[in-house]
Amino acid sequence: MAAEVPSVRFGSGQTVRRIEDPALLAGRGQFTDDVSLPGQTHLVFLRSPYAHARILSVDAGAALEVPGVLAVFSGADLVRAGVKPLGGPLPFPRPDGQPGASALRHGLAHEVVRHVGEAVAAVVADSRDAALEACDAVMVDYEELPSVVDALSAMAPGAPALCDAAPDNIAAEARHGDEAATAAAFARAAHTVSVDIVNQRLAPSPIEPRVVLADVDPADGRLVVRISNQMPTAVRDAIADSIPGMSQEKVRVLVGDVGGGFGMKGGIYPEDLVVAHAALTLKRPVKWCAQRLEDFLSAAHGRDVVSHAELALDAGGKALALRVRAIANVGAYGTVTGVVIPLLVGPWVTTSIYDIRTISLHLTAVMSNCSPVGAYRGAGRPEAIYIVERLMDAAAREMKLDPAELRRRNMIRPEQMPYTNPMAQTYDCGEFEKMLDQGLTLADWHGFGARREASARRGRLRGRGIATFLEWTGGNALTEQVTVNVLPEGIIELTSATQAMGQGIATSYAQLAVDVFGVPIECIRVLQGDTDRANGFGSAGSRSLFTGGSAVHVASERTIEHAKSMAADALEAAPGDIEYRAGRFSVVGTDLGIGLFDLAAKQGDARIRADGSATAGAPSWPNGCHVCEVEIDPATGAVEIVAYASVNDIGRVVSPAIVRGQIEGGAVQGIGQALCEEVVYDRESGQLLTASFMDYALPHVDVFTGFVTQFDTSVPCLTNTLGVKGVGELGTIGATPAVVNAVIDALDSAGLGRDAERVQMPLTAPRVWRALARDFDPAPL
Repeated sequence: MAAEVPSVRFGSGQTVRRIEDPALLAGRGQFTDDVSLPGQTHLVFLRSPYAHARILSVDAGAALEVPGVLAVFSGADLVRAGVKPLGGPLPFPRPDGQPGASALRHGLAHEVVRHVGEAVAAVVADSRDAALEACDAVMVDYEELPSVVDALSAMAPGAPALCDAAPDNIAAEARHGDEAATAAAFARAAHTVSVDIVNQRLAPSPIEPRVVLADVDPADGRLVVRISNQMPTAVRDAIADSIPGMSQEKVRVLVGDVGGGFGMKGGIYPEDLVVAHAALTLKRPVKWCAQRLEDFLSAAHGRDVVSHAELALDAGGKALALRVRAIANVGAYGTVTGVVIPLLVGPWVTTSIYDIRTISLHLTAVMSNCSPVGAYRGAGRPEAIYIVERLMDAAAREMKLDPAELRRRNMIRPEQMPYTNPMAQTYDCGEFEKMLDQGLTLADWHGFGARREASARRGRLRGRGIATFLEWTGGNALTEQVTVNVLPEGIIELTSATQAMGQGIATSYAQLAVDVFGVPIECIRVLQGDTDRANGFGSAGSRSLFTGGSAVHVASERTIEHAKSMAADALEAAPGDIEYRAGRFSVVGTDLGIGLFDLAAKQGDARIRADGSATAGAPSWPNGCHVCEVEIDPATGAVEIVAYASVNDIGRVVSPAIVRGQIEGGAVQGIGQALCEEVVYDRESGQLLTASFMDYALPHVDVFTGFVTQFDTSVPCLTNTLGVKGVGELGTIGATPAVVNAVIDALDSAGLGRDAERVQMPLTAPRVWRALARDFDPAPL
């Protein structure tokens, strides 16, 4: 019997055990905090107790007397040392036509603090206990200033300004579409609906907080930074740009295992810069490990957008135009990421899978005395999709149509592909009605009436919600390179600048390599997180497999082709007579051959090396149909998810178990936004009220009964060689509107009608209970 080719068992499309897991389960993983270096010191930050204050002085005298303390740094110290602030010019102007505005964001606050928890001083000591003791001894004299924590109040006349260049606190503004054409469409519409929406502020909450360990390599004087991050090259470049005397060649960034990122660990933070500066100054290793409180206070938050959205439809339910006025609270500093997400990235998917040609978007990014906003799983797309899905349900309710039917009437048809939406984004492919039909069947859409009656007999309100949607993936960083090294010891190394952070990307890469090399998956080793070996965009925007996977395929094929000439020399045959199969080169028609790894051993440097790059032609557009059913206890307002079904088009599936985990794990985070998660600041003092998991509620397994998840692989992406589409954020984007629409449907069934649409996230038991009594929060706009 012929031996089974390993690619049959371990290649793409097969369910395999993740290659990352054995080390993690055995406790052999190496996260940044697991690394300790000789002579290592510990850094602790002193953080502002005020949301807005002028720093009058920082007295470190008593702190420096604490035994074991090596140094205390203030914002003024960093400025004197020439350490530059982070950030760059904003890509959108202010309403007055002036360039986008933000205060400078220093490694340590200089002269003014702008949010509670902003780092004011850093203490370095031989032990963390000594650093903590000294931190308490640092005396900072503040002059407290008025603060503002919500965007609407920040725009009001007389509000405290965070930046001289923006007295109205508007960092930037953008308008998209055709305002006049939209107004005309609304004027002739047979039906118009509107919704007021709050996409509340969220804390990404990866299981591993931020960690940084910086050291000067005594051998060559280079700065080596170990960090938990999604974008090693971005960290390297920011340090090189910000610290005097540094260059990219003088900085090496290493990333080991990462306990989750979700966008929060994309790029550099002020604290990272301070740790690097301290290591260079002291010429000793310096480690900082954030406490959970510090991540709540100073890591990037997500979402925080309020919107008034309107949809115009003709008598048959065809959408004519979409109009949105949205205000995004970007926090104390208008970062490029924080501004681009609500002003550009989210708008790219405003019309989703619907054939809506006319839009008018007026979008404003506003600064406030909160932690800055950045990327969080979905980054703008969840906010935009939530708006259009809420509008579709509102229109169906207004027209007394099945919400699935109204969506069907507005879907882009396959024959319209490639389709360019009003934001000039081109969808290469998509069969959205087919996804809808499969989703309705999977969820037993038409059997809902009987289930609602059964719930009513038990004293429960049952609701059903749907979301049919797409998302944009690729991060607009569409090129990736991979280096392959075949080693004599039976290992094939794949080196990539994408970054593992718990999503299982190494397993997917290994399966793609197995497809080409035909060797057991145990022979594949994936190396990431070392800027001395690979540099690129990193992992964000669901781009890793979409771009990096294609590069793995190209580099693997190139390695085989390159090695054929080596095999020809070894076997004394013409290169054209060499064939490769399952780890062995052979001369066609003979029994002469040589193993791949034996061939590597014969080379001068004992390896076979090849590079390969791949460039996607455009982003990918994964899409899906998610259907949720909930039950509400009218006595308490408690919501329980009793059914959740989804059909997802992510093109070709490389790792079935991994993509299922991505969809369902993402959906749990979307459910968290819908039902329980919210960052809350006190409006008077600016204090963070949800600074621990005692107050910030993550979703628990008892709020839902599990998922029924399917994939349709019949529509491969046309813009990359593998035919894959991004998957990491799709579940998050679909879950939130599906769950909220289900709750609103249940409230509607209780007699609230269109008033049910006034309820806002998170749909906690008290809020739903109040909604049943028609007690709603005021409209945001």
